Amino acid sequence: MEITVHFWFNLSLLIVLLFLCLLGTGKSHAQERYRKMTYVYFTVSLVLCYLFSYKLSSSMYLDLRNIPVIAAGFYTGYAPLFCLMAVLLRAFYGVDTGFFLNILLYAVLGVSLWRLSPWFLNLSSNYRVALSSLYTLIISFLTMIFTQMMFSSKELVDVWFAYMVIPPLGVGMISYFLELIDKNMVLREHVVKTRRLEAVEQMGAAISHEIRNPLTTAMGFVQLLQEEDTYYEKRTEYLSLVKSELESAERVIQDYLTFSKPSIVSLSHIYLHDELHHVIKILHPFANQYSVEITEKLEPVSSIYGDRQKIRQCFLNLVKNAIESMPSGGQLTIESIATPLQAMVRIEDSGVGMTKHQMDRLGEPYYSTKGSKGTGLGMMVVYSIVRAMKGNIKVHSKVGKGTVFILTFPIQPESSQPQNS
Repeated sequence: MEITVHFWFNLSLLIVLLFLCLLGTGKSHAQERYRKMTYVYFTVSLVLCYLFSYKLSSSMYLDLRNIPVIAAGFYTGYAPLFCLMAVLLRAFYGVDTGFFLNILLYAVLGVSLWRLSPWFLNLSSNYRVALSSLYTLIISFLTMIFTQMMFSSKELVDVWFAYMVIPPLGVGMISYFLELIDKNMVLREHVVKTRRLEAVEQMGAAISHEIRNPLTTAMGFVQLLQEEDTYYEKRTEYLSLVKSELESAERVIQDYLTFSKPSIVSLSHIYLHDELHHVIKILHPFANQYSVEITEKLEPVSSIYGDRQKIRQCFLNLVKNAIESMPSGGQLTIESIATPLQAMVRIEDSGVGMTKHQMDRLGEPYYSTKGSKGTGLGMMVVYSIVRAMKGNIKVHSKVGKGTVFILTFPIQPESSQPQNS
């Protein structure tokens, strides 16, 4: 069984080589790398089969070269090229009777594989594995018939067993691995496309969510402007607020054009109690719709340094979420608290509250406590803005009792605050 053991060792090398080649495909441009690695694998496999050939007689060399030739012929469509390569490699062992028999064998093999390859590739995966193994079995049988006719050897039983078992099994194994890899590549492409589509959908939902707040507010004030009994002073105030909210929507769109990462660009001194009062005035009609009573406890605090538009967007998202958490009405308390080193904002509602799991996930992209009604982008933007302004958020909540958001921002001495360019 010396020849059989030799062939088993050679087949093991081919399987190990296949594994190593697949490791080189990588993740980027995987299909293109996979195709190139396939050609490299079959070429190197063919060389290895000749290097580990078994010399049966002075002109007869036994090896597993049919495995890479048949597998490459079926899966690449370049059977004549690999057959020519096999013949040229055989020439290194001498131009003798065995060499000319190889020319005949691989001429027939190259033409048949070249013609069968297009039909073969249209078959299902299981049929391709079975057909490649059956074809190899037939070729091995014909090879042994010629071998027995041309040469006599006491090891023919070992040769018959080695040729009739190992090449068909080897081609079947390699075909199975190639089919499995191909399925994984298709699945990977499908997953990548799906993720890209999800990213587009999420970005669309994000933009829609973030600009809905100012647009809804602007529409509310436009409806008030349409009322005939609105005083001139009120009309001027409403128009100013409408303009402010439309500008806010424009800035939000600009933020998402830079991959939804809020950046602190326009720096200025910000008095949190003034910004909170502005936000409360904007959302007061919205609170009335939910029968929510807003209580202001706004103490004058030292200014912080940051982006006025971003901090308004942050407060708008928090206050709007608090109002929406009280669908049957409730109490909303908004405080600004002064400390020597920090400016603190406290927003407390008497709404539905949150579980610990929900609080832990606040600020994660696309996570929302509102279920299908929310996108999670509002809280993500809140956390991003507070972090960008070197602030901190703490959340306390109980289901059925309400939620408290505490935002703290550092106060810098005016002498240490940079000037806005």
